[in-house]
Amino acid sequence: MQAIILAAGMGKRLQFLTRHNTKCMVEVNGVKLIDRMLRQLEKYSLDRIVIVVGYEGQKLIDFIETLDIKTPIEYINNPIYDKTNNIYSLSLAKHRLCEDDTLLFESDIIFEDSVIDALLDDPRDTLALVDKYEPWMDGTCVKINENDEIKAFVPGKHFDFSEIDSYYKTVNIYKFSRHFSEVYYVPFLDAYQTALGENEYYEQVLRVITMLDEPAIKAKCLSGQAWYEIDDIQDLDIASSMFSKSDEEKTARLQSRYGGYWRYPKLVDFCYLVNPYFPPKKMLDEIRTNLEKLITQYPSGMGVNSLLAAKNFNVMQENIIVGNGAAELIKSLMSMQSGKTGFVRPTFEEYPNRYTEENSVCFIPQNKDFSYTADDLTEFFADKNISTLVLINPDNPSGNYLKKADVMRLCEWCGARGIKLILDESFADFSDERDNTFIKQDFLSANTHVYVMKSISKSYGVPGLRLGVLASGDTDAIARMKKDVAIWNINSIAEFYMQIEEKYRKDYSASLEKLRIERGRLFDALNAIPYLRPIPSQANYIMAELTDGTTARELTKKLLAEHLLIKDLSKKTGGEYIRIAVRDAKDNQKLINALTAIKK
Repeated sequence: MQAIILAAGMGKRLQFLTRHNTKCMVEVNGVKLIDRMLRQLEKYSLDRIVIVVGYEGQKLIDFIETLDIKTPIEYINNPIYDKTNNIYSLSLAKHRLCEDDTLLFESDIIFEDSVIDALLDDPRDTLALVDKYEPWMDGTCVKINENDEIKAFVPGKHFDFSEIDSYYKTVNIYKFSRHFSEVYYVPFLDAYQTALGENEYYEQVLRVITMLDEPAIKAKCLSGQAWYEIDDIQDLDIASSMFSKSDEEKTARLQSRYGGYWRYPKLVDFCYLVNPYFPPKKMLDEIRTNLEKLITQYPSGMGVNSLLAAKNFNVMQENIIVGNGAAELIKSLMSMQSGKTGFVRPTFEEYPNRYTEENSVCFIPQNKDFSYTADDLTEFFADKNISTLVLINPDNPSGNYLKKADVMRLCEWCGARGIKLILDESFADFSDERDNTFIKQDFLSANTHVYVMKSISKSYGVPGLRLGVLASGDTDAIARMKKDVAIWNINSIAEFYMQIEEKYRKDYSASLEKLRIERGRLFDALNAIPYLRPIPSQANYIMAELTDGTTARELTKKLLAEHLLIKDLSKKTGGEYIRIAVRDAKDNQKLINALTAIKK
């Protein structure tokens, strides 16, 4: 068996990285793509490797000659690489296709060894490697039936998003038998190129072949093996994290991205905190129906969006501000504070990170659950001369919760001492105590020293919209913040969400009940795992202590190998703790199974 690698292209979308080198000379974590691919192929004792070169071809050849690859390498030059597409490059190697069974690669693919194993271990002699379509994928897709027959090739221009559940993405790695190349592929390649020219794609020939009554090529579906196609600098960035040199480096790279995990195949995110049961399908369909209009038109300004928020939360417009996520409002609000500010640690770091360390006074609960009461806070901060107190309730990451009556006592304590209270109730809707919000007009008007923050992203499961609100009876502060943030600080989709939110309140209430039930089930399952001590939580996450000497870092790495991302809290807590988001029952069971299997 031989391999043919198509490496003639210019890779213009990689910009400066391919200014003086062909695409496969780009490095992922310090290793050039072609270096990695050749060393992988070296393991399979192939008879030869044929590389079609073109753009900066001599540089590529010179580099390969330094690699000490034992497998014989043959080069074929495409002198008109800038005027042709890959159908012409492959046609230059067609005589080689007819001489041996072939593994065909495009040179901009990075993959783990098991991808090649999947092809070679399959007894069928002619296969197109495919993977279930994911949102990060781009390019040609196929439809296949239960017998792995390719029923249709779907090029990008014919892509129908309403049919994505039936799509499989071509990985651009193939196994051709010599017979297939001689009898089918090369004759059709010649005919196709004669009819349509040299500026086409070789996959178009496969599309024609699959139209035969008995097509000679079938699909081989991957089952979780990692691969990525590198077309631009963002692809390169993602590939660098997917194929990190160590599990520890991969974990650090992923956690430093703070989201965007839809571009990572198979990854289940237990790190970031959202409502898994909202919004409902009908609401998403309503947004989808209006998407074109929302994308192509400007959103309203701050005044109108504050009115929408006021309607949704039943307060006065001058008492509420909408933010591009709660993070935007936290930044603005914290910049207005002066003097000493009290924080509870460990906590959501956005608040202390937006304040000076020298003016921060931190209360750290002295127990293994990081739990505390309102009395603990008043006793600790009584003599600290603070001007502001920040309370996240339920707290993050501990899930510690102060009941509404206790928060009310804390509000009164702060008011009597001239202390501003920033109350973040982003997770309060998930608690067992119903109707615990402090975004109520009577309360705000009577307690002008209180500022109530709420992340719509977390409670309502729409983090991609970047929505948050801050409500306060301090209308001067709200007015200053409205001038501080941009007039168009949220987009039209977020505005439309607020416009229709009221119609779906029963669905929202039902989602909270589902979350509470699933949180209890997940807690019990975690509690049954011998090396974990889950801590009771009133939020949509559970903090757990590792009790058998396993470190949080090590467990995080092991779970990431199973495509499960959790939060390592060791730096935040000073101990071996993790935080697990409550997802739906199916995802939670995947995690429980993995946690159980790790210690078997």
